[in-house]
Amino acid sequence: MALITGLCTFLYHLPQIYKWLLKPYYMSSLFMTVAFLVVRKAPGLCEHLATQREDGNSCDFDWRELEILMFLSAIVMMKNRRAITLEQHVGNLFLFSKVANVVLFFRLDIRLGILYLALCVAFLMTCKPPLYMGPEYIKYFSDKTIDEELQRDSRVTWIVEFYANWSSDCQSFAPVFADLSLKYNCPGLKFGKVDIGRYGDISERFKVSTSPLSKQLPSLVLFQEGREVIRRPMVDNKKRAVSWTFNEENIIREFNLNELFQKSKKLNKGRGLKEEQSGVQPLEVTDELHSETNNLEHPTESKKDQ
Repeated sequence: MALITGLCTFLYHLPQIYKWLLKPYYMSSLFMTVAFLVVRKAPGLCEHLATQREDGNSCDFDWRELEILMFLSAIVMMKNRRAITLEQHVGNLFLFSKVANVVLFFRLDIRLGILYLALCVAFLMTCKPPLYMGPEYIKYFSDKTIDEELQRDSRVTWIVEFYANWSSDCQSFAPVFADLSLKYNCPGLKFGKVDIGRYGDISERFKVSTSPLSKQLPSLVLFQEGREVIRRPMVDNKKRAVSWTFNEENIIREFNLNELFQKSKKLNKGRGLKEEQSGVQPLEVTDELHSETNNLEHPTESKKDQ
């Protein structure tokens, strides 16, 4: 049953996986993930490798290698229990497979271990995960625009994500936050992002640590009338984030997005009635108008620039 479920999931996400394989980052990660398997099974090469098998077959895994691979599978399964998106599942697989391959190569031949470790370091320095570039209704702040936008209109509620481009958790959360912005964005409820890895003063001012040990990235903060109301994840006395899962259901529940969205719609209707009474023709708010307004108000910096 588990095999059938896994196969159905793979077929369902096959178009997305195919797009990934066209990107250098995922192609290189896939190659490095299966590197030991290729070396151990490659005809003409595996015959010259060392082995601890009783039958002396150097083209098959020995008992210690099987133990390491089984331990790798268990670790990936445990980590993927908290994964939200398919990118996180695949990212965990790539990460822990590389760690296991380092151990396997060093155990097989120290020269191969050094070579593979050097490739891992080169890959880490040169290849970066591709940023999410899909549709969204999100405004990107800088250190000069965030205060002005949050305090411009006291009737507008802002949900702001504090993130860093180097954080894999932030990259995995990007499509989730973008999807929420598409569903709930309106003139009274807006979504914003600020790269605190780029603007360190914002990190200090809003007390969001960029340290990987603090586990505060990403952080979601709800602002009303320019003041912070809700923050997730919460931070304890030791300035460490309390464990919290960044999925769509948790965010909708914790931030009361459905209720906020309904109040924002009523605010827009009330604003339209006042304009009619004053003799001003209200503008129709459509998705196209949102998109155009979003593009006009977008700061000069873009996701590619960041």
